[in-house]
Formats: sequence, structure tokens, C-alpha cells
Amino acid sequence: MLKLLPVFRLVALLEGVSYLLLLFIATPIKYFYEDPQYVKLLGMPHGILFMAYVVFAVLISNDMKWPTRTLWIVLIASVIPFGTFYIDKKYLTKASRA
Repeated sequence: MLKLLPVFRLVALLEGVSYLLLLFIATPIKYFYEDPQYVKLLGMPHGILFMAYVVFAVLISNDMKWPTRTLWIVLIASVIPFGTFYIDKKYLTKASRA
């Protein structure tokens, strides 16, 4: 299952970028310029990436022998801006080198 680690890292990166684009680009455009097009465009890919992030985190947690607390930190980080980048740096980079 650790073969999934590089895929999880990619999903985490893409999920983090899509979240930031949604929060800091698409949402302000929607409310300040009354143009919801970008939210519609980014919303579905971000939702799919978010669900993939959660599934991969749960699958990988057993193989990496994460305690329940670590799994919760990884999951909660997905709803915090820049959280997935922190998770990649703190938990995933070390594991991919080992």
C-alpha cells in the first residue's frame, strides 16, 4: 500500500492548490464581481480531490502505522488553507524517503 504514497502526495498537492484557488481567487470573484463561473469550474474538481484525499489518508494510515490522532490531524488539515502542504512536509516526505 505504500506504493500509493506518491499518488497520495500528488492528490494532497492538487487538493491544496484547488482549495486555495477556490478560496482566494474564485470566491472573491463570485462575490465582488458577481461572476460564479470560476466557483462552478473549480468546485467539482476540488470536491473530487477532497474525497480522494480522505480515502487515501485512511488507506495509507494503516500501512504507515499512524496513531488515530495523526490520522485525525491529516484529515483536519484538508479543511485548513495550506494544511495539506504542512502534512506533506511533516508526515509524507519523511515516509517517502524511508
